[in-house]
Amino acid sequence: MIRQPTHALADLYMVDETAWLDAMAELIGSGRLSELDYVHLKEYLEDMARRDRREVSSRLKVLLVHVLKWHYQKEMRTPSWQTTIDNQQDELEFDMESGVLRNYAESSLAAIYEKAAKYAAGETGLPVKTFPPECPWTLEQLLSPEVLQNGD
Repeated sequence: MIRQPTHALADLYMVDETAWLDAMAELIGSGRLSELDYVHLKEYLEDMARRDRREVSSRLKVLLVHVLKWHYQKEMRTPSWQTTIDNQQDELEFDMESGVLRNYAESSLAAIYEKAAKYAAGETGLPVKTFPPECPWTLEQLLSPEVLQNGD
């Protein structure tokens, strides 16, 4: 039977999330599972998952925008574009050590690419139809340094 959290824990969640997390960890560590603030714990875990997916989406979109610019505006290439691409690849690799987030990135790639193509069009001044209508790269290709090689 799951009990409602004590008012102190529910209040702590609203006042000091870090202290609340410490309290949850302590309760779990000592096996006092019936005392957990399940209502807020569920909310917190859902928020964390949503935040992680949002981060992967954002990083993937930035990566795609810069790869598109790299391929379609060769004359405008800058070292900062390559640095941004390298950074996004590194961060995505780290984020996607979790198979769940890798699966999310793969399943969302087409939708994220559509947004990235619009952003790339806005940043480059090129018409959006300049870019392929569908993402020309797999997730693995986007995470590889070779994604820049065919853009010469």
